[in-house]
Amino acid sequence: MSTTRPYPPGDRGPESSGASGASEGAFEGAFEGAVPDAPSASSGGRQVRRVRLDGASGVVPLARDFARQALYDWGWLPAATADRRAAAEDVLLVVSELVTNACLHAEGPDELLLACDRKVIRVEVSDRGTGQPAPRTPHRAGRPGGHGMFIVQRLCLDWGVVRTPGAAGKTVWAELGAPA
Repeated sequence: MSTTRPYPPGDRGPESSGASGASEGAFEGAFEGAVPDAPSASSGGRQVRRVRLDGASGVVPLARDFARQALYDWGWLPAATADRRAAAEDVLLVVSELVTNACLHAEGPDELLLACDRKVIRVEVSDRGTGQPAPRTPHRAGRPGGHGMFIVQRLCLDWGVVRTPGAAGKTVWAELGAPA
């Protein structure tokens, strides 16, 4: 796992909202085959969006489009500066990599969840796979394939895997810093 996090896992640093829950407003995208959940309101500025991907076709572009719409709704896009644009593109790339890994190594993704507060955006991809994602070592930049988790590790503050005891599958999560 990444060790670049400026705070311990779960600690968002000073002025953390500490809120849990979902966002204001509802997602208004059309995702045939996927089932977006309507976010519910919460205090503290934390916003959550989720979409069921199980059984949907074209899940990688579907997930990217869903994430892009969330970034628009949350004010990350359109980006006013190059740094904000790069931060949004990093989120979309991490979404693509995690969903692609679930397609290639875990029988496909079940759900994509995005959660955002003022400091961090969290990407979670749930699947039914038993494998353990890890950056391929040694990383060979000139070779095709095997770069997904290396990219996630390099772009994110932290990432990991959560398993529910007694249940099949896992959730792979990654956190990126919100743009200043």
